[in-house]
Amino acid sequence: MMRLHAAISRGLLLAAVFCSLLPACGLLPAKQRKPDPAVARVLPPPTPRTDGAIYQAGQQMELFADLKARRVGDVLTIRLTESTNASKNAETKTAKTTAVNMTGPTILGKTFTAAGVPLTTTLNGADSFAGQGSSTQGNSLAGSLTVTVMDVQPNGNLVIQGEKTLKLNQGEEFVRVSGVVRCADIATDNTVTSDKVADAHISYSGKGVIEGSNRMGWLARFFNSGYAPY
Repeated sequence: MMRLHAAISRGLLLAAVFCSLLPACGLLPAKQRKPDPAVARVLPPPTPRTDGAIYQAGQQMELFADLKARRVGDVLTIRLTESTNASKNAETKTAKTTAVNMTGPTILGKTFTAAGVPLTTTLNGADSFAGQGSSTQGNSLAGSLTVTVMDVQPNGNLVIQGEKTLKLNQGEEFVRVSGVVRCADIATDNTVTSDKVADAHISYSGKGVIEGSNRMGWLARFFNSGYAPY
């Protein structure tokens, strides 16, 4: 009978440990997939020549135009100048003090008592609260990335997309940029800063030994999550 009790206790203990580790399975890192490479749109074939015409559509020579991206398939260099800083401070203090002092009644010059005890009451109370919190965050990203014009909107804005892959000896680094660029913001050297890209999606990620060493293990993440039993 005692052996049966011990076996049941061990089974319940193993079941409890297994159930406690179930939430941690959801914290296992998902396999990081390399972003799909950006593929430039294939340019349409030029319009067939028309005999006897001086102007040929798609065959014009722009002798005085700047060498800027303006058509599908053109390339444009994005200068990454991202820098964000945010800070927040909050402080609250409250204090409350209460004091009551009641002296017993006096009748004909004599203090009225009850069973020989003076009817004098004194109450004192104090309450205070002090709270303080602060948060600071900063991010920066500098560099350059050449992207491809994927589409031209009716108003002339350019839809751009591109990525850069750096394969190092201990891993890989990925930089990806997409968004909308206004032609007027493009400099004469065919560059534009990232702060002038509308609907910008800028991502910087990596995989390998260095990236893995900066990620907390799944068991440590479990004990630092809301699933921890303490």
